[in-house]
Amino acid sequence: MGKGNDLRNDSVLSLVFKLTIPAMLAQLVNVLYGIIDRMFIGHIPVVGNIALAGVGVCGPITTMLASFGTLVGIGGSVMMATSMGHGDTKRAKKILANSFLLLLIFSVALTVVLLLTKKEMIYLFGGSDDTYRFANTYLTIYTMGTFFALLAMGLNYFISCQGFSVNAMFTVLIGAVSNIILDAVFVPVLGWGVGGAAFATVISQILSAVYAVVFLLGKRVQVGITFGGYDFRMILKIIGMGISPFIIISTDSVIIIIINMILQHYGGVEGDMLISGYTITMSYFLLITGPLLGISGGVQPIISFNYGAGQGDRVKKAVLYATIMAVVFNGIMMIVSHFFAGSFVKFFTDDVQSSQVAVWGIKVFTLAAVPLAFQYVFVDALTALGKVKISLYLSASRKISYVVCAFIFAGIFGARNSFYAETVSDVFGGTQSAIVYLIVYAKYFKDMGVTEERLPEHKE
Repeated sequence: MGKGNDLRNDSVLSLVFKLTIPAMLAQLVNVLYGIIDRMFIGHIPVVGNIALAGVGVCGPITTMLASFGTLVGIGGSVMMATSMGHGDTKRAKKILANSFLLLLIFSVALTVVLLLTKKEMIYLFGGSDDTYRFANTYLTIYTMGTFFALLAMGLNYFISCQGFSVNAMFTVLIGAVSNIILDAVFVPVLGWGVGGAAFATVISQILSAVYAVVFLLGKRVQVGITFGGYDFRMILKIIGMGISPFIIISTDSVIIIIINMILQHYGGVEGDMLISGYTITMSYFLLITGPLLGISGGVQPIISFNYGAGQGDRVKKAVLYATIMAVVFNGIMMIVSHFFAGSFVKFFTDDVQSSQVAVWGIKVFTLAAVPLAFQYVFVDALTALGKVKISLYLSASRKISYVVCAFIFAGIFGARNSFYAETVSDVFGGTQSAIVYLIVYAKYFKDMGVTEERLPEHKE
């Protein structure tokens, strides 16, 4: 299914569309895992609203688990694509072998840690006595599938970075379609409730992981899974290269956890209801940030490969086209959000109060969607070029501004107004990223003595 794209010679604009659109669809479908679960859970008779709040507490924890797959996937695939661009296939194979080993290590370690600490984590991250049983059921089952979740997430980047964008999309699609079908059977038909939604997700992740492994063991890829050649220094480099996107995703989870805690603490008797509304709001926002990550992540193979090949002009064009695409997409979604938020919320709950909070929250969260586009594209572009420290700073500073604003707004204006922290941090982060791109990024090439026609050769 599908064939690789020529990252060296194909039109840059054509490559951007061929790689980012499947990546956008894959990320959108990936987001549907959690959204579909929540839709079915929110409509469970009698306990739907409180069960939704319980799963909302689990959301950031499961996202944080998956972010380790992103750490290895982006870190390793960027290095691998650069090596392939430089013509060093032997090193590219070694990178994939070490990345595969790292995914296995993370999956085992995270499964053990989470099973031992899940009760404390649920209460720490905003759970209550009412929501605990739902959160515990969902999280326990989900954790048992961590191994497959990380493999599916991490290995997919190594499919995409070799130009197999359609196959990378199919890795996610097979899991999402399975999740939809199994959710419909396990939750309303068999009446398994929250546990059924969790089982549906785990089985779907198993199918995605199996497909990714089989594809990378096949003959169509230039660089497939091999065993041996393990190198601790290379593993550290993979982690270092992937740390920025890891922080972006994992701290998103931390922020959700912090907001849940703020809503529970400052919300008083409305705490669980506000968390339910916030869970729906975040579910919608992922429909924007997921495809946006597909754009910024989808263009990374083009940037990294041509960086390794010394094609500076192609790098510049790839970043430009991705930026235009991201701004247009987020601009459209910002407009759509303000007119159709209510229709989306109806899929989750019939509770009037939670619905009102969610509709209002969606409109607040999307006020600065356009500046957010700059943040994603420029940070991922700098990561693809190996400028990890700069991208790490841009990611971390935006998150810090979010947390600070959330506490201030909640403490002074009330729990609900912590939602505005998203708007403020998006404006700050997007503006800062644009300035850094125009100054630091351009200065980087100038200081290296690089013209648009020639980038520095890849070095170990």
